[in-house]
Amino acid sequence: MENLNFKQTANFIWEIANLLRGDYKQSDYGKVILPLTVLRRLDCVLAPTKDQVLAHLPTLKSTPVQNIDPILNRKAGLKFHNRSPYGFDNLIADPDNIAANLRNYINGFSENAREIIEYFDFDKQIDRLDKSNLLYLVIKRFQEVDMHPDTLSNVEAGYLFEELIRKFAELSNETAGEHFTPREVIRLMVNLLFIADQNVLTQLGIIKTLYDPAGGTGGMLTVADEYVRELNPDAQLRLFGQEINPESYAIFKADMLIKGNETNNIKFGNSFTEDGLPDESFDYMLSNPPFGVSWKKVQKEIKREYEDLGFVGRFGAGLPRVSDGSLLFLQHMMSKRKTEGQGSRLAIVFNGSPLFTGNAGSGESEIRRWVFENDYLEAIIALPDQLFYNTGIATYIWIVDNKKSAERKGKVQLINAVSFFEKMSKSLGNKRHQISAEQIATITQIYGDFSEGEYCKIFDTTDFGYHRITVERPKRNEMGDPITDRKGNPKADSSLRDYENIPLKEAIDSYFEREVLPHVPAAWIAPSKTKVGYEINFTRYFYEYTPLRSTAEIRADILKLKEDLAGLTLKAIDG
Repeated sequence: MENLNFKQTANFIWEIANLLRGDYKQSDYGKVILPLTVLRRLDCVLAPTKDQVLAHLPTLKSTPVQNIDPILNRKAGLKFHNRSPYGFDNLIADPDNIAANLRNYINGFSENAREIIEYFDFDKQIDRLDKSNLLYLVIKRFQEVDMHPDTLSNVEAGYLFEELIRKFAELSNETAGEHFTPREVIRLMVNLLFIADQNVLTQLGIIKTLYDPAGGTGGMLTVADEYVRELNPDAQLRLFGQEINPESYAIFKADMLIKGNETNNIKFGNSFTEDGLPDESFDYMLSNPPFGVSWKKVQKEIKREYEDLGFVGRFGAGLPRVSDGSLLFLQHMMSKRKTEGQGSRLAIVFNGSPLFTGNAGSGESEIRRWVFENDYLEAIIALPDQLFYNTGIATYIWIVDNKKSAERKGKVQLINAVSFFEKMSKSLGNKRHQISAEQIATITQIYGDFSEGEYCKIFDTTDFGYHRITVERPKRNEMGDPITDRKGNPKADSSLRDYENIPLKEAIDSYFEREVLPHVPAAWIAPSKTKVGYEINFTRYFYEYTPLRSTAEIRADILKLKEDLAGLTLKAIDG
């Protein structure tokens, strides 16, 4: 991890929020502090070339060019600029006109940067702060925050934004985990995503694309970009993303802007109903969509796409229950795969629900069936619990590839990494565990080696499938004889109906004769009701049998307890 400049800066900014106490509810602190943090960062990044921009501005008054943004961007040496005479250093020189001058400063940004501030809806806060005589005080304190690039790197600035969002989310009882993912989890996902393509990514002048449909503040794209730059400075990873939360989107886009990435590739809105990149396909995809989030609000649009478009749309494999949209994200991402050349690879974080929720024939099972029967799933990695800020539950990384290597075809790799963690000295929300760099390297190696061992199992795709048969038993009359229909066939008693899941690799009839008929000789299978299902019972595959203790051991323990209790009783009497 980078040095701790971002921690010190975050603490300093956190202290500024104390100025709002009394005039703002704690849950509203972020509405002031987050946009001003972004503004101060933009101000510091532009500082070295601000004078050149202002000096060149008068020469453009007579120019016939309508959009002068590109010209001034070149003067700034970045993909954005500010042409207002104001900045944080001189805003504080005129306390009486601080609100008007601050608006002048914000309006002086190039359009792409100004749009970012608009997503914070900060103009309302300027009025509110000014009426409370707080605006000057807050701006003065931010002017004292050193966020220049030589003090705070772009990577550290990303950490800073995440740290502030986490703190403000805790104050307002929001789920911080919806905004960003722990960096060590992202690093592991990036390693797993790119390890198979090291040769490709080291080619001279290679250009690849990466997409995150639930981008948060952009952490996943940032870590992936760092990885590729370190691997090959000549490689170009074009970044694409979408985010539904306005504040997270604004920080996401600001981060991309400062780093010189193409901000037009970062879209705002719900990826399901407002897909900002409908005609794009990508080489790589990464995402940590919210766990177990309902899609009821967009149910009508998604159902319409499913029913009208089928596989021509994004959700042809099926719809999961409305209470959990995880597998919708998976299908959405898979709809953006490249089908030619090397295809596409994606890594996505889920909780346990997508592994096994839903019986054969359900939406979830049908989606899993589509994934397995088309041989898209490459690996699943079980992570330690208590890794995320907003939940302590078990989580899993899925690696999906539509152009598997020859050795992986027809196979699925399961990696049990639940013990690969270190306890944190101080917890952050529900996050009490972290994965060290060495542990990330070990998990990555286990994945890359693709050989069975203590932490790795390899299965055929069909090992996860089963036939769900319906077992019927006859209705009986008062004499106990079966009741039959006109053709002499026994009628089924629905109250006695049962079900059996039979592995795909096993013959249904053999299983039925061995496991069912000895117990209920009159039973039969209803063939028309047989369904194919898929599930991943991860724990079962890594279960280690612990032998029961012997009777002698248990008896010895009981006798010792009796002796101890007798001794305590005697002491009490003597006392």
